[in-house]
Amino acid sequence: MGTVYLARTAGGRTVALKTMHARIASDPAFRTRFRLETDAARVVGARFGAGVVDADPRAETPWFATEYVLGPPLDEAVEVCGPLPEASVRALGAALCGALGQLHASDVVHRDLKPSNILITAYGPKVIDFGIARAAGDDHLTRVGVAVGTPAFMSPEQASGQEHTAAGDVFALAGLLVFAATGRPPFGHGQAADLLYRVQYTEADLRGVPDDLVPVLAQCLDKNPFRRPTTGWLASQLHDGGGEFADHLPDALLADIARRATEVWQITPQRLPAPADEPVTAATAGPVRWSRRRLLLTGTGAVLAVSGTGAAGAWALSELGGGSKTQPAPAPSNSLLPKKQLDSLWQIQVADPETYLTVDGLEFLPAQLHAVANLVVLVAGDSLNGVIARTGEVDWKSDDTVYTWQVASDGDRVILVTEVDDGYIGRSVEDDASHANPLALASVDILTGKTGKPFVYFADLNALPENQALCIADGVLYLVAGRGKFSQGFLASQSWYVLAVDISTGRRLWTAPLPRRRQDSSQLYFLGAGVAGNRLVALQEANDGSVHAVVRDTRTGTVRWDRKLDRVAPDQVRQSLVTDAQHLYVGAGPLRALRLGDGSVAWDSTSERPGRTYGLPALKDGSLYAVEKGLGLVAFDPASGRIKWQEKGGQAAKADLKTAPVVGSDYAYSKRGSRLWATDLSSHAPAHSYRTTGDCFMIHEKAGEIIALGGHFLAAFPLR
Repeated sequence: MGTVYLARTAGGRTVALKTMHARIASDPAFRTRFRLETDAARVVGARFGAGVVDADPRAETPWFATEYVLGPPLDEAVEVCGPLPEASVRALGAALCGALGQLHASDVVHRDLKPSNILITAYGPKVIDFGIARAAGDDHLTRVGVAVGTPAFMSPEQASGQEHTAAGDVFALAGLLVFAATGRPPFGHGQAADLLYRVQYTEADLRGVPDDLVPVLAQCLDKNPFRRPTTGWLASQLHDGGGEFADHLPDALLADIARRATEVWQITPQRLPAPADEPVTAATAGPVRWSRRRLLLTGTGAVLAVSGTGAAGAWALSELGGGSKTQPAPAPSNSLLPKKQLDSLWQIQVADPETYLTVDGLEFLPAQLHAVANLVVLVAGDSLNGVIARTGEVDWKSDDTVYTWQVASDGDRVILVTEVDDGYIGRSVEDDASHANPLALASVDILTGKTGKPFVYFADLNALPENQALCIADGVLYLVAGRGKFSQGFLASQSWYVLAVDISTGRRLWTAPLPRRRQDSSQLYFLGAGVAGNRLVALQEANDGSVHAVVRDTRTGTVRWDRKLDRVAPDQVRQSLVTDAQHLYVGAGPLRALRLGDGSVAWDSTSERPGRTYGLPALKDGSLYAVEKGLGLVAFDPASGRIKWQEKGGQAAKADLKTAPVVGSDYAYSKRGSRLWATDLSSHAPAHSYRTTGDCFMIHEKAGEIIALGGHFLAAFPLR
């Protein structure tokens, strides 16, 4: 219904600013809902929620501003600390009972309690996002038979589209506490249709919940709302009210809260364009066909992503009254940096890719950066985004949900691995959930971000989450695709292939089989791939977790050679393929060069520098660069492996071996702690550095910039 921005008032106060989407601002029903959201936030107040600073629900574009809450949402807190100890769960539950009690006393129900809507501060939890809250008994804004909310934390009556009362909030609260105690939702993960069914007809999974909490939460999770306790009773069973809230939190969570309190000042805000319109939909509880790329119900919008706090989106305004079109002055923390510790050219907040998938290995894969024309293209949140490389302005945001590993680019175009709807409707929820649409390929208009009509589809292959776009070379897209039932995670019954498709004609050039994956495996086949001459060079992960260098003939798909790389872990070399016409170069341990012709070892750093450990390599203008542990940047002759030079007086102790260096005409850049250091290619000594949260770096040649991604920020630095 709206977009949330992180903003500052004219007086310098940091706030979260929510504006209504312009496309629905003229709709009286949506304006009423937005006003009720503002009213509900005021009802819960600053003690239990984000206190309302100011609002104008009657403006042409309604808005309201709340305090900026310094603390992570519950889902991120659990990600950082793991399942919370029993004392934390009890204190959290009792405090949330107080928040809900205040709401219910005013005849308001929340209806969308979930981990991302609970912010954890040192003084207690705060309940946010009242976008679908409403007065108890008011059915004017909600149709009977329509399920509105988040399936994993709905009450049974809400899942069936019936009246959701205060008892429904108690059910959702118990689900939240199960999540806090175990790290998983009470009814598991999966597609929305499956979750709606489980919420209504199966028992909650309470494994891992502390024994003393099980009977209390089980009573709250009763399918019959009339048998559930009140928030007052629940609070009395959870906690006696003694001690400060912070006393019950683990140290790691308190440290994360403190970190967020300092990092909020380390950003230079910029004005971003208004978000693209998105259709507003409601998910029904009936037998509808669920999109494979929209596994959760529609929530609030975002500009480029949602910030790490969960309470605000991308930086947009330097003050509530509007933002300057000129580059603002550095934030307070940046103005005190040493002279040689330079500022970024621009910096914006982004979210990690949101896949809606719940299998290990796919849920948290990092975003891939693509330099396309004048843009930086990446998946942030659940959509593909185009950011103008020179300015950091968000040029467009795609309408479709996109997996980051299903995007490929050759620098001029973007191709998506997607699907076509075959209109299939199953005879049951299970039948529908296991059906997979045919695989399709589509181009993205890089001027608008719109995905075109698929230029080809394959009836013998299916749109599965584990499909991969590998690379584009000479007008050919190389990809991985499967055949079989839809599943989050591989099935032993599925068949998998690597194939080549001519983009201009849509013609499949060849298809080559891949080994079957083990049942429920979630590891993608390819870690990285590229083309050198007539060879498709790849790093692949085998079923046993080992990494293999594999070369195929680009004309036929035939495997020319396959070599296992000892002592290399998959996550160490993901997206890090480095080749020239003669060799594949591999780091993450000893540095070695494999001949592309037969896979034999051309040279290995252990012969001249035994016992030395290297990070990921980078190749530029006839030199191979890698960071050596304990020393710093080292340049090698790629043909022989002989050392050309090594860094002088570097910051070796903090050298990051997980991040490959990037190389310009005058400097090579490598990560050291929280800085990106530039090493002079002439003097071989460190020259200057930039503060960065990035852990992935890419050169954008047309913009003359280094693009950094990491720590929920996308930033640009000058390339020299």
